[in-house]
Amino acid sequence: MALMHNKVEDFKERIKEKAEKLVTENFPKKVLEMDKLLNSPEFTERDFKKIHYIMNIPVPTHQNGVIDKIVNGIPIINKKRKTIENENLTDQIISYDEDKKVMLFPNGMFPSNQNIIKLFEILKPYMCEMVEDTNLVKMWILFMIPRIEDGNNFGVSIQEETLAEVRLVETESASYLEQISRYYLTRAKLVSKIAKYPNIEDYQRSVLELDEKQYLTIKLICAELRNNYSSLHDLILKNIEKLKKPKTNNMESLY
Repeated sequence: MALMHNKVEDFKERIKEKAEKLVTENFPKKVLEMDKLLNSPEFTERDFKKIHYIMNIPVPTHQNGVIDKIVNGIPIINKKRKTIENENLTDQIISYDEDKKVMLFPNGMFPSNQNIIKLFEILKPYMCEMVEDTNLVKMWILFMIPRIEDGNNFGVSIQEETLAEVRLVETESASYLEQISRYYLTRAKLVSKIAKYPNIEDYQRSVLELDEKQYLTIKLICAELRNNYSSLHDLILKNIEKLKKPKTNNMESLY
């Protein structure tokens, strides 16, 4: 029993040592690293045309609902017909697979916006690292909270305030990861509308608008990650003595 207790205490000490080093040394590095990233060309682009990803979807024309000829390289489609039997036309138009009940694009898989994916690939590791860092700092503060007793709890209140801020940052960082899947899902729904209604321009424009919005969101997330690292570093260092030794007679202010 004593051996297990000693192992747990050793684990706590390792967490405390690692977390304190993380806050004092790694957090400032992350602030500078994120600020440099935020000012890089990938995150300062203001010409949204460079963010757009050309969809290049052929738009079929309709004439009397009959497929009987090609006008300017575009087939005339029978609106009542769901499958295209003429193999010469299937590589030029959007078709519908009756058996699988899915929309088929002329050039195979409809691509994601590679410009947005590139930014996700850059930023996603930082999101994951922020979640891990705040979780470690949270455990560090929890281990330093003394046993519950009457009086002289000002230092404990500082620990609780700091802990609440760390938890808030952890939750926000996790939500950034959820935004990635939400973006892909929203875009996929719009693309499926394009597959079903290729003649409606608004659906195609909605995808472009969504990509622009996501680009701005990514820039904002990058700024928030930098700001969160900076604010946590500042808050913890200002109150480091109270966080480590909350039970004293020194009634210093929180900030």
